[in-house]
Amino acid sequence: MIPIAKPSIDDNEIEAVNKVLLSGNLAQGAKVHQLEEDFAKYCGTKYAIAVNSGTAAIHAALFAAGVTAGDEVITTPFSFIATVNPILMLGAHPIFVDIDPKTFNIDVSKIESVITHKTKAIVSVDLYGQPADYDELRKIAHKHKLKIIEDSCQSVGAEYKNKKTGSLGDMGCFSLYATKNIMCGEGGIVTTNNLEYAKKIRSFRQHGMTEVYEYDHLGFNYRMSDLHAAIAVEQVKKIDMFNRKRLSNALHFNKGLKGITGIDLPIIKEDRTHAFHQYTIRINQKSNLGRDQILKKIRSNGIGAGVYYPKPLHIYPHISKLGYKIGDFPNAEQASREVISIPVHPDLTAEDIRHIVKTIKDINE
Repeated sequence: MIPIAKPSIDDNEIEAVNKVLLSGNLAQGAKVHQLEEDFAKYCGTKYAIAVNSGTAAIHAALFAAGVTAGDEVITTPFSFIATVNPILMLGAHPIFVDIDPKTFNIDVSKIESVITHKTKAIVSVDLYGQPADYDELRKIAHKHKLKIIEDSCQSVGAEYKNKKTGSLGDMGCFSLYATKNIMCGEGGIVTTNNLEYAKKIRSFRQHGMTEVYEYDHLGFNYRMSDLHAAIAVEQVKKIDMFNRKRLSNALHFNKGLKGITGIDLPIIKEDRTHAFHQYTIRINQKSNLGRDQILKKIRSNGIGAGVYYPKPLHIYPHISKLGYKIGDFPNAEQASREVISIPVHPDLTAEDIRHIVKTIKDINE
């Protein structure tokens, strides 16, 4: 089976972990600090704060932005559940805006119509690795005095008008989960240029501690260990190499799958780059087979394809009870019925790519 995702590690990560193990200093320490410095430099921000997941990163960023119970946070209904759960964890309400069906990102033209006096922030998602429309987002945020939190968990290394994701809003949130473009098993990072936000996030990740055994507010145990950071430090060095391989694989798929009836290929907008966390095709209405039939056939040929995501967020019970229903966001709902992601990770071989292309062509003949 060709896996949908595969962590790329070598002797550098193994040696780094062994050094931490032998040092006896396993918890948050020097390696976490090194990761924070290296990642901030890479993203072009003043600060980076390591936490233990992408979910924790979004939760901490929302907290730092001042989101509290009763506030409203605008976001997309087509994303992983971790985009919206932190909003709910703070007692705030997610206000969804439908997606652009071509990029799968939030449709910025529809945002202003849902802004109210309760709106505090926008959580933009760079779905599959392509940055959202940040010029438009910044104009809206400036006009209405809102904070922009980038959910860049899938877009590490991508650029929007020559600026890295993580440097485009007030804060950027990244995941280092095992399937991401770079990983450490479990981990996350928040980037920002705002010192006050950085201070709040550092406190939030350590139970609300401001000084030793002094606590100003509720916080959580969101610390990253040096074991995880040791892996991440080595992975940061390889972001551009990994992304170049992903892009190369994606371009091979674009060439090989071009012109197949019933399949829409991913687009890359001219003013940004794509990290290709996922290579996602759409099975449109011209196809003779449904999405699930095609998915089953792809998998039966030893290809670990997946659906990201099979349901839009607004129809899950703990979210729909806020007043959402099927039909509210037709673009997101249609995408959830049509998308298939195929392997695009850096460890694909030329033979893997040929097999994937041939399989999809044969299915759709």
